[in-house]
Amino acid sequence: MQKTKKLDFDKTSLPKKSACLDASLIEGQLIDCHEAEHAPAILAILNEAIVNSTALYDYHPRPLVAMSAWFATKRAGHFPVLGWVDPQGELLGFANYGPFRAFPAYKYTVEHSVYVRSDCRGQGLGRVLLQALIARAQSEAAGQKVHTLVGCIDAANLASIALHTSLGFTHCGTIRQAGFKFDRWLDAAFYQLILPTPSQPVADPPTA
Repeated sequence: MQKTKKLDFDKTSLPKKSACLDASLIEGQLIDCHEAEHAPAILAILNEAIVNSTALYDYHPRPLVAMSAWFATKRAGHFPVLGWVDPQGELLGFANYGPFRAFPAYKYTVEHSVYVRSDCRGQGLGRVLLQALIARAQSEAAGQKVHTLVGCIDAANLASIALHTSLGFTHCGTIRQAGFKFDRWLDAAFYQLILPTPSQPVADPPTA
């Protein structure tokens, strides 16, 4: 089992402590998540979102076995899965990205997502996680080569849209009636953030 690695993080970027800001956020830690340790908690957050929201265009909760393929894709692409744990080590939320499309010329573009446990929302944790993910995406020293972050957000999810636009994401298109869930059509809005990295982008050499 990989040991959880606590990441350096400037806590001055956290919201000021208030009655609605739990100590688990102030005293928690940003970490890199690993399958053996964090798969069940990540799955629980995902399944709650599937059942109760339009954050995921899935119908049914996923089985734990599905997380093996999910983490395998992250490892194969060197894609991060960042998490926030409370002082007891419980996962309160996570952020990650993966391939945008399978074609090779998309190699500098990724699609990201941020999920916060239902009882921890509205306290600024989503912002903390997304900021950390943006920073990681620009870390060429950590092996990341990302130029464009893309988020696909249900158009009715105004809180997520507000979060993304506050961090510099811009609306780049909406697919009307892209999904059908809870007996209604759903619009999928795309938001992107263009980064200054990588420093030396290259195309694949032409085949002979």
